[in-house]
Amino acid sequence: MRLLSYSHDGRSTFGAAVPTGDGEIEAVVDLGSRLDDVADLSDLLAQDRLDEARSISQSASADVSLSDITYLRTLPRPGKIFCIGVNYGGRNAEYADGQNAPTKPSVFIRFPESFVGHEQPLVRPPESSQLDYEGEIVAVIGKGGRRIPQASARDHIAGLTLGNEGTIRDWVRHAKFNVTQGKNWDSTGSIGPWLVTLDEIGTFDELHLTTRVNGELRQDDTPASMAFPIEFQIAYLSTFCTLAPGDIIFTGTPTGAGARFDPPRFLTPGDVVEVNVPEIGTLRNGVRDE
Repeated sequence: MRLLSYSHDGRSTFGAAVPTGDGEIEAVVDLGSRLDDVADLSDLLAQDRLDEARSISQSASADVSLSDITYLRTLPRPGKIFCIGVNYGGRNAEYADGQNAPTKPSVFIRFPESFVGHEQPLVRPPESSQLDYEGEIVAVIGKGGRRIPQASARDHIAGLTLGNEGTIRDWVRHAKFNVTQGKNWDSTGSIGPWLVTLDEIGTFDELHLTTRVNGELRQDDTPASMAFPIEFQIAYLSTFCTLAPGDIIFTGTPTGAGARFDPPRFLTPGDVVEVNVPEIGTLRNGVRDE
């Protein structure tokens, strides 16, 4: 099941993207109008009603074409937003002390307002020309818990979506140990196009993540090269805080971000960034100046 948040005719709602007669995912079943006691997709997860949503999406007729909607941030009200840094193969070598492989993951947080939805523009602020891209697989928590064993971590995942963990590079270097201010500019990142429930996702290591800028392949890897697998991330994060339905984890980005080219290749207005995993879809965003 593919769950998304969107607006149509001035109304914000949530639904399930479904195939049309030719089998292509091209339409939406409006779940918001059929589950009037559920506020949004975040609330659906909090109420543990994925099975009910699935039943409706399989039996109801589609309400609107995907081409007629405006995509919103997949989780309109995400709880905690964790980001895992320097996690894919080769990333550690990008840093001065790269010979020392970390034994624990790098973790930072972002705010909801720093993300837009699928097909919405990333916004480059006037304070910096260093807007960069980071394609990522994003895990969405469906079942809360504390001190979750790694072996049962998948039981706590509602599904996966995609993210562009857009970054203002010069601002992440303002302080010695702090990247927060470079990671939280309004509308610099994105999440979407939808949440694919875990029953449609196989082994995480076999997911093939790519990021393209204007059609040019920039990032290309699989979670098999992660230093800290997704299941480990859930176990680790839930050690120090309680995970709740609707929390999300940006699980790391491969090598190939714009800052690592010589000279750097930052995003400029008119660029188009596409993050893809075949089992999930493609997250696409243009770029504009604020």
